[in-house]
Amino acid sequence: MIVMICVDDHNGMMFNHRRQSRDSAVQERVLRCSENSRLWMNEYSSKLFPEPKPDWLSVDPAFLDRAGSGEYCFVEDQDIRPYEDELESIILFQWNRSYPADFHFPADILSHGWTMTESEEFEGSSHEKIIREVYKKDEENK
Repeated sequence: MIVMICVDDHNGMMFNHRRQSRDSAVQERVLRCSENSRLWMNEYSSKLFPEPKPDWLSVDPAFLDRAGSGEYCFVEDQDIRPYEDELESIILFQWNRSYPADFHFPADILSHGWTMTESEEFEGSSHEKIIREVYKKDEENK
């Protein structure tokens, strides 16, 4: 499974059960990246994506349990630690801002057995600079 997660400068993801921010340029990239596979998310996240939803987008409360190898998950309000063994890749979209946060991405996961393979800056619709980083699990960690 390949997870896609938006974070702030301190790896924050949510505050008071709400997403920190949103940007239509990120949603467009999430859809483009996953269009040749399956994209999983929960109902909360699906509201970010316009109707009609693409055929490859699946909404399920247990989406992290349902996603298979090579399939994408857009994660906003779930802890990915229980799924660490299933993770193949982690794609982070960094807002390059600090927001209040009480739910964070567990960045310590990346400190052992992961390598950043891509980094790209792009302009968002509401953020001057968003950084997309792709981390792949090292072969010996698979």
